[in-house]
Amino acid sequence: MPEGIGIAVDTALVRELAELLDSNHLTEIEVKDGDRVIRVVRTAAAVTAYAPAPAYAPGAAAAPAAAAAAVVPAADDWKNHAGLVKSPIVGTAYLTPEPGAAPYVSEGQMVAIGDTLLIIEAMKVMNPITAPKAGKIVRILISSEQPVEYDEPLIVIE
Repeated sequence: MPEGIGIAVDTALVRELAELLDSNHLTEIEVKDGDRVIRVVRTAAAVTAYAPAPAYAPGAAAAPAAAAAAVVPAADDWKNHAGLVKSPIVGTAYLTPEPGAAPYVSEGQMVAIGDTLLIIEAMKVMNPITAPKAGKIVRILISSEQPVEYDEPLIVIE
């Protein structure tokens, strides 16, 4: 960049965008105005939880097959499922229309194409996430009021 030329930054806009990040539990926001692009990104601290290693007991019997079948797959185990519904936007997911209300859907429930599964609030706008296909809700992978990222697994429909 030639000497003497600086970038004019609207600090009030950057501050307002940072406040939107905090109030909506977002990790990034971008605003375009003509050729000017302002992108504010917050990196989240990685949280790693370790489970203790199982103790070795000589002569211990293997776990029964029924107990192994009862283990519920993690969200990553559903990532290739044909009925996986992913978040189209970054925001806060709500499984109910309002606090204390019944959820839009529950596991085991049958849904039709277009039925509301949940809503995602982004920038103070409530965005309904609808069923892309008819079927049975086999797994809800998020909890209400949870921040979600773009392309994050939300619900599995079979």
